[in-house]
Amino acid sequence: MTSIDPVWATVAELSRAFETRSLSPVDVVDALLARIRKRDPELRAYIALYDADARLAAEAADRAMRAGHRIGPLHGVPIALKDLVDMQGRVTTGGSKVWERRVSPVTATLAARAIAAGMIVLGKTHTVEFAMGSWGTNTHMGTPRNPWDLRVHRTPGGSSSGSGVAVAAGLAPVAIGTDTGGSVRIPAAWNGIVGLKVTAGRISTHGVLPLSFTLDTPGPLARTVEDAALIYRLLNGADPHDPPTMTWTPDDPLPTMRRGVAGLKLAVLPEAERTGVEKEVLAAYDASVDTLATLGAQVVRVALPHRLSDYAAATGRIIGAEGYRFVGHLVDDEKQPTDPDVRPRIQLGRPISARDYIVTLQEREAHKRAFATALADVDALLTPTSLTAAIPIAKVDQGGTAAHFTRPGNYLGLCGVAIPNGFTGDGLPTSLQILCHAGAEAMALRIAWAYEQAAGFTGRRPPEP
Repeated sequence: MTSIDPVWATVAELSRAFETRSLSPVDVVDALLARIRKRDPELRAYIALYDADARLAAEAADRAMRAGHRIGPLHGVPIALKDLVDMQGRVTTGGSKVWERRVSPVTATLAARAIAAGMIVLGKTHTVEFAMGSWGTNTHMGTPRNPWDLRVHRTPGGSSSGSGVAVAAGLAPVAIGTDTGGSVRIPAAWNGIVGLKVTAGRISTHGVLPLSFTLDTPGPLARTVEDAALIYRLLNGADPHDPPTMTWTPDDPLPTMRRGVAGLKLAVLPEAERTGVEKEVLAAYDASVDTLATLGAQVVRVALPHRLSDYAAATGRIIGAEGYRFVGHLVDDEKQPTDPDVRPRIQLGRPISARDYIVTLQEREAHKRAFATALADVDALLTPTSLTAAIPIAKVDQGGTAAHFTRPGNYLGLCGVAIPNGFTGDGLPTSLQILCHAGAEAMALRIAWAYEQAAGFTGRRPPEP
């Protein structure tokens, strides 16, 4: 018998337990389904639960393993999918009441790869409508509850709100989110877990409902850096259905993940960029930089070509224009039950002319080159993931954004990891963002793993009622 708690076990722990036959996929799925039935009515991480099919898949995995037919390290490991990820024949709403009966015409490539590896889909998790929002709220379909505060309903982070809550609260060992301006990293930050934002083109978006075809990037939300690396290794690679993926060779970050940070150059926030960061968040950030320095990293200051707010504003223009192209007809129709908080965000794209849109894309390429030149000899840029810890839903400014530090990563074509780096006096998680050059996911995960091992914040659990 194993001493591993099947509800809180990591992906790597489950993989090892299945390999030694000290734990069965049936045990794990049953335990997770029981916890979901107990906690999810309050937390609202899931919009759809595939409980019967998940148990059938667990039984099939268990029989295969007993017969010596384990197909790989992720066989039998449960996973949750954001409600943007199509699975043929199942409903995928994109967080919209307009699409509450929309049946998926295809299975997303990332879902197909997970299933082919033997992973068990537990269900679909809530998202902000059309993935257009960083707070995590959804007026019609429901706003998940951040599990770190049992008294006050706080922001779960968006748009991958349900995925963040599910992993943090013990309702799934790992989940898939999407990140267009921070929608993997912000839920990871506010829920005290790890989120990997990949370079555009690393993981196929085929079969994932789009917001911005320029900036959309699917990625894992997990309890540990190793778990994020395992899922990334599985999902990245060429997909003929998604041409940008054909420019990247398959990537395995695990061989270099444990090499440490000694000798690496890590850039920190310029002084001007520290303004507006919540005091406790900034203190946790400074402590994280100190930790990495003690591990042998060389901490350097660099002059950024532009303010981070400039990058964030330009990201908004691209998302607005491309998001309006996809769902503008829905938000412009007052008879459609679209989220009143999301409608004006999408409609920001309506007045953007073709000329202005193309100019923005051209400026983006120039900004990418300037940034890459300024940080050419730097391995990563370190920032807080968010300006604040999770805030009460009642205090959310729906006209604003929580993506100040995350949007630049999408705009500049970077990859990055959000990783827990402390707690506020109220017990809310804070987070460190590690941004690396395009295609350098292995480096981002390497730095994150070294920090994780030294700091020890990953794996802490939210309070139980």
